[in-house]
Amino acid sequence: MRKIVLGIAAATLAAIAPAAFGQTKYSGETYGKKAALGSNQCDRYKMAMSVEIAGSEVNGLFQQKDRPQRTFKAVADSKGAFRTKAKVDGGEMDVKGQLKGETADVTLDGYCVFTFNLKKI
Repeated sequence: MRKIVLGIAAATLAAIAPAAFGQTKYSGETYGKKAALGSNQCDRYKMAMSVEIAGSEVNGLFQQKDRPQRTFKAVADSKGAFRTKAKVDGGEMDVKGQLKGETADVTLDGYCVFTFNLKKI
């Protein structure tokens, strides 16, 4: 009986944990850093990002200055971590992030590495 109750409690927590992130928006800007096989001009590339969280769904929008907007979608785990890929001209960028309540850390890694410390808006 105890195992059944613990199993139900664990399943309930697992089901509601993603909802703990609620509906939240983050935004910020950063400059790039050179990736392993990237451009030598990364430190001149400015990137803006906004991320919207709905439950465990993560919807991101990013744009390098004078370039088209790009998007990504991911699902955050119970600790707020997520990983996905974003399509860009000529390939993909790895997207990795961590939701932290008032802030969110997101890294875009591809032709350059952009490390964001996004603020809740």
